[in-house]
Amino acid sequence: MTQLKMGEMWAVVKEKYSIFLVLLTLFFVCSLTNPNFLSINNLSNISRQLSVTTILAFGETILIISGMIDLSAGSVLALSGVLAVSAFKATGSLTLAFTVGVVTGVVCSLINALMITDLRVPPFIATLAMQTMARGAALLYTKGQNILQLGRFVIFGQGSIQGLPIPIVFLAVIFAVTWYVLRHTRFGRSLYAIGGNEEAAVASGINVRLVKYKAFLFNGVLVGIAGVLFMSRVNAGLPNGAINFEFQALTAAIIGGTSFSGGIGTAAGTLAGAFIVGFLDNIMNLTGVDSYVQQIVRGAIIALAVIYDIWAKVRRRTRRTLGASKGQAP
Repeated sequence: MTQLKMGEMWAVVKEKYSIFLVLLTLFFVCSLTNPNFLSINNLSNISRQLSVTTILAFGETILIISGMIDLSAGSVLALSGVLAVSAFKATGSLTLAFTVGVVTGVVCSLINALMITDLRVPPFIATLAMQTMARGAALLYTKGQNILQLGRFVIFGQGSIQGLPIPIVFLAVIFAVTWYVLRHTRFGRSLYAIGGNEEAAVASGINVRLVKYKAFLFNGVLVGIAGVLFMSRVNAGLPNGAINFEFQALTAAIIGGTSFSGGIGTAAGTLAGAFIVGFLDNIMNLTGVDSYVQQIVRGAIIALAVIYDIWAKVRRRTRRTLGASKGQAP
């Protein structure tokens, strides 16, 4: 009996906290592999570099939980960033520049929501179209040229508050907000319900259309913030910047346990997934692993995460079936 309970407890721990065990194990292995890994400068650099894609990953997590996806995040980030930079250079106002970046992200994201919810375009196709349009708009606006000499604008990505880098402060606040939304709000519960079974969500009285619009609104705010932080960190308005950032964000979300089938995912898991990817990239750089090999490793990680997601889904379904059959037994 005791062994059975211990086995059940371990199964629960393994299912809920396995991603954090992986993160701790990886951190320990990396610290043994290279002594520079544990330096304050190195860990700070990892956090700075991860901040933008992890912020995008929180937006992707919200969408994937509700059964959607955003393939346009990197391109919209670039458009938001260059417009924010242009606003600052024209007015010198950091507040206006930040607002322009966020509003741009929101507008593009709400157009995605319109195509998906009202025009019934599949999320993959709608956001793929926005990916092309937003990148084209960024290149058209800048005529394909980088915007340089940003002045005080760099404070967003390179400044600090009480010794903490501003991008990390943004990351911490956005993580806390995402965690709270998913765990303690009606909106968060609705996201899980829609992703789990949209027809059942409609039957239970959830306004699915409104929830999807809110999900894309939330995502748009995060993409706009990420655009401002990215352009500020690289000290330039890059219309061709942030290419494939949406896939890095998706990787973090998937590795963190967000299920592509919808209805499953956590903010903490996504944060852990982002740091797993960041630690792996960093240790491969520190040990001189070839960049082409690094791409292979990243691809393999995505494949393994998706395979695990499918396996876990089948296992949960089998467990529910067995539980139901036992309940019907005399």
